Amino acid sequence: MLQPVDNFEQLEIRRAQVHLGGGQRQIDAQHSKGKLTARERIVCFLDEGSFQELDPYVTHRATGFGIADRQVAGDAVVTGFGRVAGRPVYVYAQDFTVFGGSFSEAQAVKVARVMDLALQSGHPVIGLNDSVGARIQEGVYSLAGYAELFWRNTQASGVVPQISVMLGPCAGGSVYSPGLTDFVIMTQDLSHMFITGPNVIRTVTGEEVDFETLGGAMAHASKSGVAHFVAEDEAHALTLCRQLLSYLPASNRESPPYISPTDAPRHMDATLDTLLPEDPGRPYDVQQIIAYVFDSDTFLEVHRHFARTAVAGFARLNGHVVGVVALRSAVSNGRLNADTADKVARFVRFCDAFNVPLVTLADAPSFAPGEAEARRGLVRHAARLAFAYAEATVPRLVVLMRHVTGGVYATLGHPGRTADLAFAWPSVRFGAKEGAFEAAAAALVNDVIRPSETRHRLIAALEMLQGKKAPSPLCKHGNMPA
Repeated sequence: MLQPVDNFEQLEIRRAQVHLGGGQRQIDAQHSKGKLTARERIVCFLDEGSFQELDPYVTHRATGFGIADRQVAGDAVVTGFGRVAGRPVYVYAQDFTVFGGSFSEAQAVKVARVMDLALQSGHPVIGLNDSVGARIQEGVYSLAGYAELFWRNTQASGVVPQISVMLGPCAGGSVYSPGLTDFVIMTQDLSHMFITGPNVIRTVTGEEVDFETLGGAMAHASKSGVAHFVAEDEAHALTLCRQLLSYLPASNRESPPYISPTDAPRHMDATLDTLLPEDPGRPYDVQQIIAYVFDSDTFLEVHRHFARTAVAGFARLNGHVVGVVALRSAVSNGRLNADTADKVARFVRFCDAFNVPLVTLADAPSFAPGEAEARRGLVRHAARLAFAYAEATVPRLVVLMRHVTGGVYATLGHPGRTADLAFAWPSVRFGAKEGAFEAAAAALVNDVIRPSETRHRLIAALEMLQGKKAPSPLCKHGNMPA
């Protein structure tokens, strides 16, 4: 039996109301700040026509909050699923036009549903964040919603990729969830992250600090390490997210996506033999080595502005995704500090969780000496780095290039323990006297190779290590250094 026509008309009216969010005035205000609305962001991010919305008519409780007469269909978040480059993803976008995107009990219900579905189906979940924080009118109900969200972030960790794209202010409880996700993309000049804002800080401590210094994109990218990427604007942030997803598997049950390479696997460029300066004390650009070794134009650097003694990121090697760690002697003479250890350890553990093989290019004479780093707990942070490499069960390949002395070799360069295979360039030194051939004679590296041979030797090694199974001792989990 056909439905009455007025029922369909009512449906279209309700849909139109949902799409207006907090109303045209609030939409105009959002646009005046150079910001897109939640729905516009989803349209820009997902493949055209792929978005399927969930729970569009959910509203907050009708009583008890002092805002009973201000219910908005969908509340302050748009949720659903769609595709990025043809691959399924779940997405939620906070709607700043509704109560400033404030996190409510209703928002928690909607976001929890897409996270549950993401876990059950094994697909990434992406949050487009733009929120003033908890909805204070709801009191403990909003806080309970945060608890539900944090628990799901933790359950999803290491199971499906989680990416937070920061597209506006995120304060108070709204910063904890992004901090629990795998990657944070911040937008220059538009996004801010802080637990306590400048006004409260001024009142409580008397300290004067502005939004950018406290929680801007570059502050979190270069100093705190919270932000993994900095985007120029919203469009760039969404493009970065799509690019990052192209390197990640849908879940820990899969391998990263393969793309047919255009570079010859056995290509050897003699330029690589001349990139290291003859003077072992002179710096060089490790990014050039990355460019020669891995597939052309495939390197995506993570945490570019933070702990610059190390370079970390994703690349392709003969079409296969690998995680790249390169220790950069051009910064701080290559000496690793606490921030560097944390940056690399976290990246290594992400790669291990999601079946991404690791390639390390090592040139670091030591961990940073001095009282300042000692007081920062360098021992604890260096132990975290050692734990990450020793714990990893994905294929681990290391190229020892120039200086690999002290604890650096033991942390990431020992074949069979912190690496599966270790290749040494003839230029490498392990101490005052020991070089590549002494280490090879003692089976402490697997081979000594020309730099120009590095690419095809790594490709061959990676092919042989595919499907590697490394049984671990029976335990609930290890106790990683704090």
